[in-house]
Amino acid sequence: MVEPPSPDVALADEASPLPGAHRGGFHRLPTAPVGITEQIAPREPGTESGPTPTVTAQWLMASPAPPRRGLAAWALVFALLGLVVSLFVGFGFPLGLVAIVAGLLALRRALESTALAWWAIGLAALSLVYSGGWLYFAATQTNLFD
Repeated sequence: MVEPPSPDVALADEASPLPGAHRGGFHRLPTAPVGITEQIAPREPGTESGPTPTVTAQWLMASPAPPRRGLAAWALVFALLGLVVSLFVGFGFPLGLVAIVAGLLALRRALESTALAWWAIGLAALSLVYSGGWLYFAATQTNLFD
């Protein structure tokens, strides 16, 4: 047997109102508007009749940090490491790729040394050539191209 719902959970007699429509309850805002007033802090105790104090020092903002330099130097370091590694093994090409990317990024920066960036790109390209030669030599020794 099904019992009818209790009055506190009974459905509304009329259709549900649209979202945002007033459904009864409060008819005013929970708080009244607060007026904006200008408040002035009182003077320091004991200086009510004295002259206004003069400002002798002001806080200064810290100067912004200068732009960082050194990407071209890092590109040259990676290029030299890639070149040294690629003289002995063929797996020095990731260092050469990092050096080329860093060198190209350094060329786009205003404060970087373009000479260092170009040296880094050139030495990194040379390390890629040496790495490619070693990898080709290793592939021919294992008969990969037969």
